Amino acid sequence: MKHFLASFWLLGTFLHVCTQRAIPASEFQLEGDYLIGGLFDVHDDTGSVYHERPEAIDCSNYVMIRFSVEQVNNSTDLLPNISVGYDIFDHCSDTQNFPGVLKFISANGSIQPWSDRQSVPSKVIAVVGPFTSTQSLTVAPLFMVNLVPMVNYATSSSVFSNKAKYPSFLRTLPSNSDMIDVIVRILQKFNWRWVAFLNSDDDYGNDGLDLFTQKIKDTEICLPYSKGLSDSTNYSQTFKQIEAQQINVIIVFAPENSVEPLIESAVLLNVTNKVWIAGDAWALNKKLPKMKGIKNIGTVLGVAEPVVTIPGFSDFLHSSKAQLHCKYAEQDKFCNQKCNCSCMNPEDILAADPSYSFAIYSAIYAIAHALHNTLQCGADKCNSNITVYPYIVLAELRKSNFTLVNNSIQFDDNGNLKQGSYSIVFWNNSGDAQEIGFYQFNSQVHFFIDDNKIEWHTNGEVPTSLCSPECPAGYIKKQNGIYECCFDCEICPNGTYVNITESPYTCIKCKDIEWSEEGSTSCNLRAVEYISVTDIVAILVLVAACVFVGMTLAMSVLFSVNYNTPVVRSAGGPMCFLILGCLSLSSLSVFFHFGKPTVPLCTLRYLPFLLFYTICLACFVVRSFQIVCIFKIAAKIPKLHSWWVKYNGQWLVIAVAFVIQAIFLVIGYSCKPPSPYNETSWYADKIILSCDISLKASTASVVLLSSICALCFIFSYMGKNLPKNYNEAKAITFCLLLLILTWIIFATECMLYRGKYIQLLSALAVLSSLYSFLFWYFLPKCYIILVQPHKNTQQYFQGLIQNYTKTISQ
Repeated sequence: MKHFLASFWLLGTFLHVCTQRAIPASEFQLEGDYLIGGLFDVHDDTGSVYHERPEAIDCSNYVMIRFSVEQVNNSTDLLPNISVGYDIFDHCSDTQNFPGVLKFISANGSIQPWSDRQSVPSKVIAVVGPFTSTQSLTVAPLFMVNLVPMVNYATSSSVFSNKAKYPSFLRTLPSNSDMIDVIVRILQKFNWRWVAFLNSDDDYGNDGLDLFTQKIKDTEICLPYSKGLSDSTNYSQTFKQIEAQQINVIIVFAPENSVEPLIESAVLLNVTNKVWIAGDAWALNKKLPKMKGIKNIGTVLGVAEPVVTIPGFSDFLHSSKAQLHCKYAEQDKFCNQKCNCSCMNPEDILAADPSYSFAIYSAIYAIAHALHNTLQCGADKCNSNITVYPYIVLAELRKSNFTLVNNSIQFDDNGNLKQGSYSIVFWNNSGDAQEIGFYQFNSQVHFFIDDNKIEWHTNGEVPTSLCSPECPAGYIKKQNGIYECCFDCEICPNGTYVNITESPYTCIKCKDIEWSEEGSTSCNLRAVEYISVTDIVAILVLVAACVFVGMTLAMSVLFSVNYNTPVVRSAGGPMCFLILGCLSLSSLSVFFHFGKPTVPLCTLRYLPFLLFYTICLACFVVRSFQIVCIFKIAAKIPKLHSWWVKYNGQWLVIAVAFVIQAIFLVIGYSCKPPSPYNETSWYADKIILSCDISLKASTASVVLLSSICALCFIFSYMGKNLPKNYNEAKAITFCLLLLILTWIIFATECMLYRGKYIQLLSALAVLSSLYSFLFWYFLPKCYIILVQPHKNTQQYFQGLIQNYTKTISQ
C-alpha cells in the first residue's frame, strides 16, 4: 500500500538533514534521544495464497514518518536541543509482527512484565500505527499494560473509544462512527431508503456494519441485504441477490484489497446503473477510477479524508531519494527488510493515495508536542533531568491543543479528535475524485453537497432506491412485510389527516372544532352556525310571538267586558283567564330559541312551555270533563257530580297537575340541567350550536304532559255530539289533533335534520301549539261576541239545550 510508506519516508530524512548525519544504513531506523515506534504495512502477507516469502506491495507511506520526525528535529520552537529518532517495523502479518512490538516494550533488551517499569524506562515513548483494526486489536493489549501511547493514523473501529479497555489509544483520524454518520446523511440527502451494505469480513468492516445498523434504526432507511467480503466471496451470487431485491444503492465499507476485486467483478459481470458509496479506505483510490468500463457500473460517491498539502514534503522526497542507496544487505532481519524502498520514484509516492498522510503527520507532531511539554521545554532548551515515561507522555497527549497546517489537533475523553472533517467526492469522467461537498464536526455538525457537480448515470436525474414509492399526500403507509420501507398506501377518511413528520403510518383524528376531507394533510376550522336574534327568520318568529301575546291580552279584555254572557260562561268563565294567561307565559319559551346558546338560555328554552302548557291542558281536561259531566254524567251519577261541585274539583285537578309538573321539572333540571352543545356528527365542516336537553331528565315531564293531553282528548271526544253552539268539546278535540300532529312533524324533522334551523322549527312547533288553542277555541267565541251577538243570549242557549234533551229522550 503506497500510501503508508510516503509518511514513513518523510520522517527520517528530515531528521538526517537536521542533524547533518551520514546516510543511514536503514530507512527504518534513526537514533535519537527519544524514539518513536512505527508499525506500517510495508508488505502484506495476510492473503490466502501461500508465499515462500512476504510479497512487497506498498513502499510509500512509511516515508511520512521519516519526513515528520525530520521536521520536528529541524524545528527551532519544538524540542530544542532534543533529537527524536524512530524505529519502524513492517507489520506485514499477524503472525510475524511480534518481534517489533516486543522490542518497543522492552527495556535494555529485556521484558520484565512484573517489574517496576519506572526504574528502567523504555526508550520508545510512543508508537504510531498499525494500519488495520484487526492489527491494532492484536497488539494493543501489549501497549496498554504500561500505558504506552498508541497514536493511530488509520484504525477507525469504534471499539477503541472504550477507554476502560484501551486507555492509551488515541487516533488522528475520525472514527467509524463519524464515517457512518456521513454515509447516512448522504442517503437521507438523496432519499435513498433501500440499500445494500458490503463490508470486509474483519473487525473494521463488521464494526461499520454494526454502526450502520444502529444509526438507521430511527430513520426511514432499510437494509435488506448485507454481505461480508472475503477472498472466497462469490461476487456473481452477491450481485444477483442485490439485483433480485431491486437495490440501486450499494455501500462498500472495506479496504482497497477487498474493494478492487469487487469492483473489477462488477465491471466484468456487467453490473450497471447503481450508486456506489465508498468508505474512506478506497474513496481516493487511484487505480479503479481509471479502469476500463468503470463508468458502466453507475455513479460512485465517496467519503474521504481531506487532502492536506504538507509543506516541504515534495522537496524532501526528491532530495532524499537522490542520496539514498537502493539495497541494504543488513536489512534481512524481518519481513519488512526485504523491500528496496528507496528505489521508488518520488513521483510515484506523491501520486499515491494520500488518505492517511496527514494523519501520520499529525500523530508525529502530537507526540512531539507531548514530549515538549513533558520535558518542560522553553524557547532554547529542555529540562534534561526529567525522566520520561510513556504514561507521562500519554497524559500530555490527552491535553494536546495545537494547530498543524491550519488544522486543530485536540483529543476528547475517548481519544478521538474533537474536530475533524471529511470530503465528499465524486468519481468524474476524467477518472479523478472530484470534491463535491464536506462534512465537518466540532461542537456542531456542518454537512453540504453541491448536487450540480454530480454527473448522474441517470441523465442528470437523481437515481432512486426505494422498496415502495412514496405515498401521495393524504395517504398513510401500511407496512407490507418485515421492512418499514415496504408499504401499501391507504387514504385517510373524512375527519382525519396525516402528518408525515409525526407519523406517516397513522391517520390523526381532527379536533371537534375542525374538519377535513378525505385524503387531507391538515384540518380546517369548522364553520360555527346558530340562528342569531338578528336573523330575519328569528325576527319574524319573535314578532309572531309578540302578536300572540297581544291577542291573548285583547281576548282577555274582551272576555272581561262580556264576562256574564253565555259565551264566556260556556268557554269556562274564570278559567278562560287562567288559560289565556298560561298560554301567554308559555310563549316565553319562543324568545329563548335564538342567539348563542348559554346555560340560562338552554334552561328557559322549554321550561316555561312545559310548566304553563301543562296548566292549559289541565284546564281543558277539567273543562272537557265538566261538559261531559253536565250533559251525560250528572243524570247517571249524581253523587259524583255533587262531590265535584261541592269541592271545586276542577281547581283541585289543575293544582295537582301544576304541582306534579313543577316537581318533575325541578328534579329533572337539577339532576341534568340543559347546557350548550356542539353538534359535530351530522356535518363534517360545521358546528351547530344547540342545547343538550337530557331525555332522561325530561322524560317525567313529557310523559305527564302527554298523559294530560291523552286524557283531554278522551273527554273531549266523548262530548262530540253535544249542542252545536255549546260544543267546546269539538273545538278542544280539533286543537289537540293539531297539537299532536305538530309535534309528530317536529320529531320527524329532528330525526332527519340537525342543522341550525332546528331551533327555528322548535320555536314554530311551540307557536303552533299555542296558536291552535287561540285560533280554534277562543277566536270563534270572540267572533260570536263581536259579530253574532244574537247567539250570545240566555234564551238562545236554553233553546239549544232543550232541543238536545228532547233528542236524547227520544
